[in-house]
Amino acid sequence: MYLHIGNDFVVKKSDIVAIFDLDITSQSIQTRKYLSMSEKSGCVINASGEEIPKSFVVCAAPEGQRVYLSQLNSSTLLRRNEQMGIE
Repeated sequence: MYLHIGNDFVVKKSDIVAIFDLDITSQSIQTRKYLSMSEKSGCVINASGEEIPKSFVVCAAPEGQRVYLSQLNSSTLLRRNEQMGIE
């Protein structure tokens, strides 16, 4: 199964490691460093389009780690997860 994270982006449910609220977690210096390092290494994918991202989804896939920025709230993504039966 897949989770729609905004615009035309979907991620495989088995690849999802975590879903974070960007406003809350970006207050932590560790999170800011993680996002900065991920961006520098080319792992960040902007799935929010022209809108301001509200959350980010960390995925681990065979081809490597990806961080997707989404314009959807983390609570919306988590609710979609639960509706789809994702652990």
